[in-house]
Amino acid sequence: MVPEAALPVHGTDTDEGEFALYIHWPFCVSKCPYCDFNSHVRATVDHDRWRAALLADLAHEAALSPGRRLRSIFFGGGTPSLMPPAIAASLIDAATGHWQADDDLEITLEANPSSVEAANFNAFAAAGVNRVSLGLQALDDEALRFLGRAHDVAEGLAALDIAQRAFSRVSFDLIYARPGQSEAAWQAELERALGFGTGHLSLYQLTIEPGTRFATLAARGALSIPDDDLAADLFALTDAMTAAAGLPAYEVSNHARPGEESRHNLVYWRYGDYAGIGPGAHGRRSRHAVMRHKKPENWLSSIDAHGHGIVEETPLAASDRAHEALLMGLRLSEGIDPAIFQARSGSALDATVDAAARARLARHGLVDPRTDRLVVTQAGRMVLNSVIAELAGDR
Repeated sequence: MVPEAALPVHGTDTDEGEFALYIHWPFCVSKCPYCDFNSHVRATVDHDRWRAALLADLAHEAALSPGRRLRSIFFGGGTPSLMPPAIAASLIDAATGHWQADDDLEITLEANPSSVEAANFNAFAAAGVNRVSLGLQALDDEALRFLGRAHDVAEGLAALDIAQRAFSRVSFDLIYARPGQSEAAWQAELERALGFGTGHLSLYQLTIEPGTRFATLAARGALSIPDDDLAADLFALTDAMTAAAGLPAYEVSNHARPGEESRHNLVYWRYGDYAGIGPGAHGRRSRHAVMRHKKPENWLSSIDAHGHGIVEETPLAASDRAHEALLMGLRLSEGIDPAIFQARSGSALDATVDAAARARLARHGLVDPRTDRLVVTQAGRMVLNSVIAELAGDR
């Protein structure tokens, strides 16, 4: 369990101004078979048009969110490392002009570890990016082919080396609980990953998402992932190894040295406000849910017609905000602070949570009874969806 003092608590119940900015670049070289993100393959991209459209979408959002303090910028996708670094520079300059930026503003770029994209890392750093999240996904060539990745291990590690020299903070992703992967094989792969010395790792169990190519294969019986018992063993092994290496879990799938947690994602998980621009981007602004057109062409048409890409903006009822805050906050090892929960959701934590379920889960060692915070234990995080359903009274 991460001590509360280990995580920097930015944004209190009296700090309404802090928030995060997400910028979506929807294009990829190819579609990975496990991916259900809003990503698209296009033969050509008009970069000048996209730069102008993203700046317009950003300006519209800024006009609706004045006086905020910008905590982080996150370029996601898609594959934003395919974006020309000059576009990233323009967006960073615009964002820091629209809002007051933190002195230690975190600016993250998601990147694929191809040699072509790694060649632009220094240019992205010069544009202002100071953190990169690298999609290595596996340290095994056969696994990378299975996952539909375009790089091999050697190319991925070369990109990691370039990233560690270009950026002050580096994270990379791995997917485990792959078909046929044993506990010993994952242990060896994770030991190697921890040896690279990055301050942050995102370690995800492979899940079969609806609408993906893997979902089609699974429906045919052509793909199976480890059973629940093995998956739980792999999860426990992951937590133990990362903690021993000084990168404890601060969220279900994310591990970091104290102080190197993703500030951007902490805004989400602590239910802070964030703006999202670009195709399919979501936002939470002043207790409203904001959603933009998902298809790139529809988003561009909306920019041309209205000056923004918003397709829907909906006020959130207090009950909906409380449910969202519960879903997000229980992912964190620090759990949920009742005062911040009430300030940001508009509801009391005790009124949101099923008290009998909380007591029952505490007796079973799935919820920590020793604190006023609502904290799911390591054992509870193994069955987090079930814990959340019980606490929320969804059973």
